[in-house]
Amino acid sequence: MNETIQQAADLLWNAHVTKSTIAPIRELLGAENIDAAYAAQEINTKRRMAQGEKVLGKKIGLTSFAVMEQLGVDQPDYGILFDTMQVKDGKLAYAELVQPKAEAEIAFVLGDDLEEDFNITDLIEAIEYATVSIEIVGSRVADWNIKITDTIADNASASHYILGKSKVSLHGDISENQSIDLENCKMTLTKNGVLASEGNGKACMDNPLNAALWLARIMQKQGNPLRKGEVLLSGALGPMVPISQGDTFVATIEGLGSVSLQII
Repeated sequence: MNETIQQAADLLWNAHVTKSTIAPIRELLGAENIDAAYAAQEINTKRRMAQGEKVLGKKIGLTSFAVMEQLGVDQPDYGILFDTMQVKDGKLAYAELVQPKAEAEIAFVLGDDLEEDFNITDLIEAIEYATVSIEIVGSRVADWNIKITDTIADNASASHYILGKSKVSLHGDISENQSIDLENCKMTLTKNGVLASEGNGKACMDNPLNAALWLARIMQKQGNPLRKGEVLLSGALGPMVPISQGDTFVATIEGLGSVSLQII
């Protein structure tokens, strides 16, 4: 199996480097072999780190219960966020993307490590702030013909992301007049000025904090706990939107403000 995992990782790595697509790799790994898929993901994570890329955080995928049911799984998945994925100036070259789609979601930035036993209250205390984000997902698997092992091995279909400038505390600091209802906050994502996707916090496992807690516990169990400063993209609050060159997206989440991204 190790040879097969390496083969799957090699295929995905070549597709990543050449900005191309490949046939589904579930034929190699098995449609439900999640451990093998994460092993393939880890091979390519180490490759990226070896060439100087830095891990900035994690992304959580498959946070919609409907999508979980569609793929036949009972939990989300995760991928690694690298410094090369972060968009800082609001512009992203289309040539960098592969079958791209846009999602609007809530990002959490940690102010403390999460390595001891913890509950949801501890997680909230560890989060320095929340902000709006646009995640660009992209699949190296042709035509987005994916099952659970395809997307996990493909780093949870991660591509790029941008964070908003508003930093909202979850700790109820009334003096700063900051508050957000993570379950009911409304999200809109416009494409070229036209509403393209909408939803609310409940679309992400009933509350984006549920997704973040799942990830924190998984990483602790693996001996790789979440650390201070990490960015957590908690999952889409509405449907993905296809991207073409020249598109401009604006994501707005109630209580968190807006962020825009131009595809050049």
